[in-house]
Parts: sequence; structure tokens; C-alpha cells
Amino acid sequence: MIDTLVEAFVALQGWLLDRLIQPPLLAMGLGSYLEMAFDGIEFFLCGVLQISAAYLLLRPLEALRPIEVWRDRQAVRVDVLYSLLDRLGIIPLLVFALLAPLFASVDSWLRFNDIIPPQLEDLFPSLETRPLLSFVIYLLILDFTEYWRHRLSHRFRWWWALHAIHHSQRQMTLWTDSRNHLLDDLIGGFWFAVVALLVGVPPGHFIGLLIVVKTIENLSHVNARLSFGRLGELLLVSPRYHRWHHALDLPGGRQYRYGCNFAVLFPIWDQLFATQYRGQAMPACGLRHGPLPESAAQSGFWRQQYEGLCALAAAFRAHSRQVQQTSPTGDYGKPNSHAR
Repeated sequence: MIDTLVEAFVALQGWLLDRLIQPPLLAMGLGSYLEMAFDGIEFFLCGVLQISAAYLLLRPLEALRPIEVWRDRQAVRVDVLYSLLDRLGIIPLLVFALLAPLFASVDSWLRFNDIIPPQLEDLFPSLETRPLLSFVIYLLILDFTEYWRHRLSHRFRWWWALHAIHHSQRQMTLWTDSRNHLLDDLIGGFWFAVVALLVGVPPGHFIGLLIVVKTIENLSHVNARLSFGRLGELLLVSPRYHRWHHALDLPGGRQYRYGCNFAVLFPIWDQLFATQYRGQAMPACGLRHGPLPESAAQSGFWRQQYEGLCALAAAFRAHSRQVQQTSPTGDYGKPNSHAR
């Protein structure tokens, strides 16, 4: 059964390449991009499957056991648009188009200097016969670095100005995961790709890793009273665990002044680095104040992108003033906090 489905998937992928993608690429003299286009079609089809599965499995949970119920779901519809742009490859394609020249240069430099990032299988040959174990280890490595990317996006004022769009949503649902500023997506795509390059993630694993991460992120944002149980919530980020990360009012304590529960997949990173909060309540979500206007919770896609750019400009202006006011002793004042 599985083999039949895989064969059907590959056949559809090949048909789309032959009938829709290959003719215009060849006509424009871009035949060298055919292999890349083949991978892009795989990403698109996997996105269709992933977003369909998320809707069919998670949307009923939201309807049956909602944490919150809203009459007006306009803000949710904006997140659906974000999800379609992200999962079906529009935003990743934009990120790739912007980053491709840079990575081509890096790849050429590495090859010219005979530098080939080692894969886990090179360091541990026994993993050659254990592809699932290899996949899990790569997933752990990438999730560890994603924890730090996420944590830093709350720590730096300029980065928080962009990432705050994700947190501005007060009607959090399975679609909220993709709600983000395009510049923040660009930074995140660059971060993920660089780490994957440095640790030598095999091309065959890369799309699979992205799909696993995106699926669990859908689940962690779901508007449903869903528990993984005492043990399960220690092993995987749950909706309740991640809801505290989006809480309108963060828990008290200096360790939470920039936020809590930054882990994307595995809560162990929050536990190791003292950013974990295990509250049992289901708090209200959103931003209490700044750096975005109150309208960001309800505004449309392009308006949110504009508001993010305005907040970014304001962050740079504030930093410039702070530098000008710096004392000779180098006192830069109190840390930037985004108390919500």
C-alpha cells in the first residue's frame, strides 16, 4: 500500500515537471534548474499533503474542544493566507530566490578549497544502515539551533519588531504558525539552511525535516484543549506548553522577561537553559503593548508587513539614540524587554 502511494506521488511529481515546469524552463534557457525544480515540486506536493492533513486532523479538534470561541474569525483567515503562502512554497521560493546566489558562492568556495561538511554517516558509519536514527539525530541538532534562533528573536529589539507579528494574534489556531514577517522568514530560512549545510544534512532528509517541524508547529498552535499527558508533555511541545509562549501576560520572574517556552519541538532545551514554564492554565494570547500597534491583531497581510517594517525602523532609531546617550563607562542601560 505504502509503495503504491509513493509510486503515485513520484509519478505525479514527474508529470508536473514534464508538463508544467520543464517547457518554460527550457524555453528560457534554464535547463540547469530542472533538478531544483523537481525538488520544488516535491516541496509543493508535500505542502499540499501536510496542510490537508493538518486541517483534517486538527480542525475537528478545534471545533470539538476549543480553548476559545470567536464569532468573528477575520484574524484567523489572515493566518490561513500565511499558511497557504508558506506551506505551498510561495514564501520558501522567495526566500530561496534571495539566498540562492549566496549559497551558490559559499558552495563554490567550499568546493574550491576541498571542504566538504561531514555528514553524521561519515563520522558514525553505523548510521548508514539506520536511516531513521540518522534522521532523528539531525532533527535534534536542528531543533537545538532553532531554539536559540527563536530565543534570540525575542532578545534583540530589532528582531523582536519583526517576530512580534507572529505574537500579535489573539485568536491563536493551527494556522498561526505561519503568521510571520517576510524578513523574519528570510532570517529563519537562512539560519535553517546554514545549519543544515554546516552539519551536512543529506538533501533527501532536508524536505522531510522541514515537514516534520512544520507539522508539529501546527499542532503546538492549535486552539484545542489537548494534553499529551504527564510524560508526553516532557517529550514534545504541546498546545498548552506553547500557549504560555504566546501568553498575553508572561509568568513572573527575571528568567521570563523575554519570554518562556522557546522550544520548537522538544521541551528539553527550555529545561536545560532555564526558560521553561509548566503552567496548567490556558492563558489568553497576544501582545499587551508594543512594538506593534493594536491594529496588528486584526489587520491584513500587507498591512502587517508594513507595520513590521515601521516597528523595525523604530527599533533602529531607538538603538541609535541609546548609542548616542551611552556614558563613557559603556553603560548601555537596562536590557530591552518586550513585556506583554
